[in-house]
Amino acid sequence: MAELRVLLVDDEPLARRGLRHALARHPDVSICGECRDGREAVVAIRELRPQLVFLDVQMPELDGFGLIREVGAERMPAVVFITAYDAFAVRAFDVHAVDYLVKPFADERFDEAMQRVRQRLRQGEAVELGRKLAALLAETSGPAAPATGSAAPESLARLMVRVGTRSVLVPVADIDWVEADDYCVTLHVGREEHVLRESLAALESRLDAERFVRIHRSAIVNVERIRELHHASPTETVVVLKEGLRLRVSRSRREALERRLGKAR
Repeated sequence: MAELRVLLVDDEPLARRGLRHALARHPDVSICGECRDGREAVVAIRELRPQLVFLDVQMPELDGFGLIREVGAERMPAVVFITAYDAFAVRAFDVHAVDYLVKPFADERFDEAMQRVRQRLRQGEAVELGRKLAALLAETSGPAAPATGSAAPESLARLMVRVGTRSVLVPVADIDWVEADDYCVTLHVGREEHVLRESLAALESRLDAERFVRIHRSAIVNVERIRELHHASPTETVVVLKEGLRLRVSRSRREALERRLGKAR
């Protein structure tokens, strides 16, 4: 088929970068634009007329489903939804045979979605795609919940990471801290390190907020691993983990961390 015009819609710059990297393997694709939120995307869809949109479900102000309502399901191009909440949206996507990717997605899964999109566009299923989106919207009552009354997603119990040719399950409770590394994150588990293809913000949204706390734009810490806080100055705070590792706490996150742990008296 002819060149495929694609629009990327995700509020995380690192997530958009990851999509660009994944699409670079597909020479028939042209990225016609990128949007940071649903409002920008509504305008871009109307002006740029992409054939395919990679659409993040969870965005502030106007989420992915709100965007479709704004544009109109029958006027939307083909959509591949991006979600970090497999417990939220995937069931509804499966029911309506809508393409989706769960963060973090493997290259093979991304390529499968692209293959299905090409096939559907070749078969001229625009009307059918619009019908599926309309049915999905009718079932959806919130930014990521597939049906009214759906429960909030359960916090992660484990993460699957690639180690060479193997896939390893890492219990989330064993993680000491998480470090941002471009579009990926590094899980620090004792003396081991595991790289996960997911942005820090996306992973944070899936972690148990009672157990994990963001202390810096590039670091999340398991509160059970915190041994003490050092106040080097009125504006500088350092977290010391049980193994002695020291991590800086940003000024904007210090108060929330102290509320979580309780201030010394």
